[in-house]
Amino acid sequence: MSLTPERLDRLLAALDPEGSGDIGEPIKGAVRKVPRHLFIPPVGLVVEDGPPYLINRDVDPGTWWDSVYSRSIIVTQLDDGATELTALKGDSTSSASAPSTVADLLQRLQTKPGMKVLEVGTGTGWTAGLLSHLVADHGEVTSIEVDAAVADQAGKNLAAAAVHPHLVIGDGAFGCPEHAPYDRVHVTCGIRDIPYAWVEQCRVGAVIVLPWHPGYGTSHCLRLEVQEDGTALGRVVGFAGYMMMRSQRPHLNEDQLPGQERRHYRTALDPRALDQLSAGADLAIAALTGVRSHTSTGTDDEGEYVRMWVSDPADSHSWAVATWRPDSVDYGVQQVGDRPMWDEVVQAYARWVSWGEPRWERFGVTVTPEGQRVWLDTPEVVLNSA
Repeated sequence: MSLTPERLDRLLAALDPEGSGDIGEPIKGAVRKVPRHLFIPPVGLVVEDGPPYLINRDVDPGTWWDSVYSRSIIVTQLDDGATELTALKGDSTSSASAPSTVADLLQRLQTKPGMKVLEVGTGTGWTAGLLSHLVADHGEVTSIEVDAAVADQAGKNLAAAAVHPHLVIGDGAFGCPEHAPYDRVHVTCGIRDIPYAWVEQCRVGAVIVLPWHPGYGTSHCLRLEVQEDGTALGRVVGFAGYMMMRSQRPHLNEDQLPGQERRHYRTALDPRALDQLSAGADLAIAALTGVRSHTSTGTDDEGEYVRMWVSDPADSHSWAVATWRPDSVDYGVQQVGDRPMWDEVVQAYARWVSWGEPRWERFGVTVTPEGQRVWLDTPEVVLNSA
């Protein structure tokens, strides 16, 4: 089994699954030059619409090659390496991202030959290889990876592809000042709080593209441009779901500390409604409250349930949960800690409605040394404090 023209054509088609024509020839050319199969391990875990399944190059090479040259996300590590892929479950902590997502972020980055690029999150190394080809002819790529084992394998993968970016092991939140200043920063992990170090290490006019996950609801693609005053600002330009940066992972704690009191009451608002809002509502609620959310489903002694949790990132023991059950006319809410977080979320949703329900395209972010400001329409209309 090997790479065939048909498989390569399938991968190139997967870069632009909707046929929008947005993915330019430079990126397609880089994909041709940097074969994806050189960055996929012999055993991987494919994540598509259904249950995840293993691919094994030695046992079933046909399925392995077809999966590698498809639209699939291929997980290469679970639970920071503590769980074998054969377990088929666990937290995905490194992967070969969906080719369409890789191509979309690279297209928004708009690299040119000769540029200096910082990549945050080496992963398998495939994107670092693509970037190296995109900035060839005196360009330079520095890629930083927090996991030493992942970085070591990425280095071997890149060497097999005859591509040699600067590889650094460390927390990407600090960037890599040794190779600065950069023309572009490309981020391949979810970010809640955008590190100012990236802005600091860029030239004026540099572009930073990142998967931004402010905590509530879905994850977004954010494109920032570095300004002369030392800030960076830009708009939400789409969607991009990536694993969170390790130093910014949420620490979910739904346990009650000794002496904590749970306050119980009922609400007429179906919690599923707040879990299925538009992306614009998610952005507004995240900016106005700063809370983090996640949803769990299952069955207990009382039957089927959907629970929506909201928590305070600064206090893992302060949270609220609302529970949906079939045939309910109202829904139970429990709150722990001093903040009335469920009420804050409901009030933020009402404010978003009062603004005319603005879509996600109208939101933007400014990054300063003091933090990040989320704004609506223009940088002057700030929704949160930095």
